[in-house]
Amino acid sequence: MAETQEVRDKVVLVGLNSPVLKKEENADEDTMEELSALVETAGGTCVGSLLQNRDAPEARTFIGEGKVAEVTQLVQAQEADLVVFDNELSPSQQRVLTEEMGVQVIDRAGLILDIFAQRARTKEGRLQVELAQYKYLLPRLTGMWGHLVRQTASGGKSPIGTRGPGEPQLETARRHIRRKIAKLTEDLQEVRRIRAVQRDRREKNEVPVVAIVGYTNAGKSTLMNTLTDAGVLAEDKLFATLDPTTRNLELESGQQIMLTDTVGFIRKLPHHLIEAFKSTLEEAKYSDIILHVVDCSNPNMDMQMHVVYETLRELKVEDKIIVTVFNKIDQKEDGEFPRDLQSDYQVQISAKTGAGLPELLDTLEQILRSQKVYLERVFSYQEAGKIQTIRKYGELLSEEYQADGIAVKAYVPAELFGSLIVTK
Repeated sequence: MAETQEVRDKVVLVGLNSPVLKKEENADEDTMEELSALVETAGGTCVGSLLQNRDAPEARTFIGEGKVAEVTQLVQAQEADLVVFDNELSPSQQRVLTEEMGVQVIDRAGLILDIFAQRARTKEGRLQVELAQYKYLLPRLTGMWGHLVRQTASGGKSPIGTRGPGEPQLETARRHIRRKIAKLTEDLQEVRRIRAVQRDRREKNEVPVVAIVGYTNAGKSTLMNTLTDAGVLAEDKLFATLDPTTRNLELESGQQIMLTDTVGFIRKLPHHLIEAFKSTLEEAKYSDIILHVVDCSNPNMDMQMHVVYETLRELKVEDKIIVTVFNKIDQKEDGEFPRDLQSDYQVQISAKTGAGLPELLDTLEQILRSQKVYLERVFSYQEAGKIQTIRKYGELLSEEYQADGIAVKAYVPAELFGSLIVTK
């Protein structure tokens, strides 16, 4: 029996590079290659690509009439279903290009939203995606319906073909979307409240939280699975997983930590998408330690690290201990030792093969120990319960049973030190 062939959309990619655009807004060969990978992740196939250098974007079509005709010919020749721009398009430009090219035209933000919509699994993930989609759609309503809302002055007659839902229906749609945005925002605030309660509980239990962040496809989920057997989906695709996963990990000293995976960052990540995913990304903001996972085999490693730090700054993630985890050393071709001048600690690993993981875990032990106070004293047998407290929240180095009590050497959280040395 013949296998059913997956039908994939044929996609043409377009990018513009101009000196009047900001560096992060421009398209180049690297961003176009990444856009092609995004199309693959979304379920499409790139059948053509056009990168244009232009003094300034053209107001109506962004790339100019000549290039529009060139792209249209490419679309027709390749029988493409979709055109994706690497740059951000205004709603009116998107409408004009869709009309003139004869196929749907979207920009990078729209493509990322589509991927997020496909891959969100949890209720929280779906809420976040839906909110981002509505925020993306709202300013585009006028552009989408512009050809339908032309109405002549009172008493006049509309030309044939221009009668449409008109301004009243457009306003109705706007009101409906604004109501949806308000309701989704309210629902996500409730999610953030629940997360805050969970965080408070973890803080009361003195369990340190370690957030895993990094550029998309850096290997965060693979690292999470290797350390905790979390079973998180790990594919060689951009945005393989969106929904955050938190798992407990016991270090060799017996210290318990909570590891939290986060959604991958990417350049040109739409602002409203960052806003929608704040409840997820806040795990980094309220963590004790950040593991910044970097694909050191990627030639664009430095740019990807820059994007991660810029996104963390936008989220106001500051004054955190950062461990840069240079992942995929098994795929790195040159022998140069990568460096990150913005982090406190650096290790090289392969989450896939396990190489370097003992060094990573030892680094976490060192950091946690540096935040504790050394304690050495003899507890009476009546105070034996305090040793259980040390086991739970600190690092018990040794205990020796003597005639007058139990001699203990340990590292304990500073806030517990006073209560442990006071004799009742």
